[in-house]
Amino acid sequence: MEPLVQRICDAGVIAIMRRTDSSLAVETGRALLEGGVEVVEVTLNTTGAEDMLRALAAELGDRMLIGAGTVMTADEVRRAVDAGARFVVSPHTDEGVIKAAREAGLPSLPGAFTPTEIVHAWRLGASLVKVFPVGPVGPRYLRDVLAPLTHIPLVPTGGVTLENAAEFVKAGARALGLGSDLVAPKAVAARDFASITDRARRFVEEVRRGRAG
Repeated sequence: MEPLVQRICDAGVIAIMRRTDSSLAVETGRALLEGGVEVVEVTLNTTGAEDMLRALAAELGDRMLIGAGTVMTADEVRRAVDAGARFVVSPHTDEGVIKAAREAGLPSLPGAFTPTEIVHAWRLGASLVKVFPVGPVGPRYLRDVLAPLTHIPLVPTGGVTLENAAEFVKAGARALGLGSDLVAPKAVAARDFASITDRARRFVEEVRRGRAG
C-alpha cells in the first residue's frame, strides 16, 4: 500500500471524473496523461462508474493510477476493487470503508473537515485525509490545521482552482483533488480533450511552483 500512497503524493494531482460521459473515460484519461496527470479518481455516483474503472484499468492501468471516489460503504469498496480501483476516496469518514480498503491492500482517503474529524480519520487508519470542502476556507485554513497536525498528510478537495493550487501546496497539501476545474463534464461531452490536456499541464505546473516555493 505504501508505494501507492507515495505515488499519489509524488504526482500531486488527483483528477476527479464526476458526471463524466462513461463512453469517453479512456479518451479523457489519455488527455490527462498527456498533460502530466497520472492519478485519476472515478466517482461511483457517476453513471457507468464501474465500467469506466474497468476500461481505464484495461487501457491505461500500466501508466495511470486509477481509484474510486464517493465510496460510501464497504460493499462499494469491494465492487470498486473488482472493477480495478487501486485506491479509495470518500466524502466522509466511515470505519467500515477504511477497514475494507486496508484489507484489500489499498490506500483509503476518507473525507474530513475539522481538526477533530481529521485526527479521527487518521486514527482509524486513513492513508491520506481528504479535507473537504476547502473552497469556503482556502489555503490559510489548511496551513492553520497543519500547524499542530504536521504528521497527517492532507489532500484538499472541493474548491481547488488554478488560482489557488500553488497556495494550497505551499500551505502543506500533499496532493490536490481536482474535479470540474480540471475535468469539466462539458469539455468531455464536447470532446475538447485539448483543453483538458492544457489544464492538466497548468495544474501540474502550479503544483511544481508551490513545492518550489
